[in-house]
This record gives sequence, structure tokens and C-alpha cells, in this order.
Amino acid sequence: MDKVFEQTSSVMLRVGRPDDALPCGTILYQAFRAIAEQHGFVPDFPSAEFGAEMLTELLADPTAYLVVAEAEDGRVIGSNCLWEGDTIAGIGPTTVDPTAQNGSIGRRLMEYVLQRAREKRFVGVRLVQAAYNSRSLSLYTKLGFDVREPLANLQGQPFGLTIPGRIVRPATETDLTACNQLCCRVHGHDRAGELARAVGRGTATLAECDGRISGYATEIGFFGHAVGENNEDLKALIGAAKAFGGGGFYVPMRNGNLFRWCLNHGLRVIQPETLMSLGLYNEPAGAFLPSVLY
Repeated sequence: MDKVFEQTSSVMLRVGRPDDALPCGTILYQAFRAIAEQHGFVPDFPSAEFGAEMLTELLADPTAYLVVAEAEDGRVIGSNCLWEGDTIAGIGPTTVDPTAQNGSIGRRLMEYVLQRAREKRFVGVRLVQAAYNSRSLSLYTKLGFDVREPLANLQGQPFGLTIPGRIVRPATETDLTACNQLCCRVHGHDRAGELARAVGRGTATLAECDGRISGYATEIGFFGHAVGENNEDLKALIGAAKAFGGGGFYVPMRNGNLFRWCLNHGLRVIQPETLMSLGLYNEPAGAFLPSVLY
């Protein structure tokens, strides 16, 4: 039997299950498409099938805690996910069926995962939202989130570039400690769980300078993050990427040097995004690329 978290006369919140992949994935596609097209932007996801595949992977991930909103007639009308694999929890995607908007369902989904984050004693929670979506920006701000970084979602073709003084190679398990220490120096915490999984998938790379690890990326793409001592490390990791996974990758727009370099190498801005945080946040002491979560 599904565990029911909260129920009113019209909406029930419950834990996600494998057969939610199709309805939740379809809503994911429809909801993001509706708000993007309303503002003249390209949708984040290409099809409902893509959304269903993404939700299938999410539901199989032990670090992802999916909450589903179900209408009185049993119809799935929304979902939200708390990513629990590291010191900082990530939230998203948060979606509500376009036909069920304006019923405070999104707020209830957010309030539930935030309560879970408090119960699990996460020191911080973060998310990335579409900057043109004023409703989600307002909701997250009212729930306690602060704006931290304006982001540019970049897309384009890989350009196979090497940076003088940097060697880029695949990251291995023996590199995990050094990479986690680097992340701690830049952010004040590591993302050890994400990094270990990326090494296991074979997507993680690192940059070396003068024989030491000076940067790493779990992936240059939608779901990947990267950290470096400086911009040259990130340029090396971006330049060596064979593909930009998912819907491109995110660059903090305040990092004008890196942002300009990406544009000058043919990448284009698809849409603006906003990194928001609640709880622990340290101003980065180095260069970084966030994932779609943070």
C-alpha cells in the first residue's frame, strides 16, 4: 500500500512508485513546455517520452525521494523530488499538470519536501529555476529561498579545445579524495555522492595543473556540476567535453570571463536561470558550474 503523507478533500500526497514514471514524465514535459512557450522560450524537454525516461531513472535512484500529488479521482497531477545523496539537498523537478494549476499544489509539494529536508537535518537546500517564471520565483522566495546566482543555460557543439598548462583525463576512484577536497575549498562542502556515481558511470573528468588536480566535472551538461581553482580549469574541462549532456550546461553570468569565453567559442544562450538556496550557502572561493539542481 502507498504511504500517504498528507490528504485534503481533493489532493493526496504520496510516495512515488515505478508506474508513476509515465504520468509524471508526461506532466514534466507538458508543464515545462507550457511555461516556456508562454514566454517565447524553447521547452527544456523534447517530448513526453523523454520525460518518462527521465522519471524512470529518477524513481530507480536511491538518493531521489519522489513525492506525487494525486487528485481525488486517482489521477496524478504533479510531483516533486528531493535529492538526498549529499550534504546539500537538491529540489526538482517540481511540476504541476497545467490543467490543475492555481490550486496551491506546487506550494504543498514544496512544503512537503522542505519539511522532509528539515527532518533529515540537511544543512542546506538548493534549486535552479527558470528566471522567466515569476510565479515559481515568488513562491520559492516566500518559502525562504534566496537568489544566489543568475545563470545562463548554454547550448552548442563541442569544440575540442585544449588549454595550455592543463591536462584533462577521466577521473577514477583514486581521485575522489583530492576532488572532494577541491570542492570543499571552493564551496565549503563536497558533493561526494554525485562525484562517486559519475566516476562509476564513466562521465567524470578532471583537470591537472603542475601535477595536481585543479578541477573536475561530473559531466559538462544539464545534470553535471564542475569546480575548479580558476576559470582556466573550467575552460579545459568544457573544451575537452565530447558532448554537452541533456539540455546544455549552466554558467554563472557573474563570471563574465568564462561566460564571454563560451559565447566567443560559438555557444548560445537558450534561457536565463536562477540558482537559489535555503540554509547553508558559502560564496564560492573558485570557479564553478552548477547542475540543474545546484
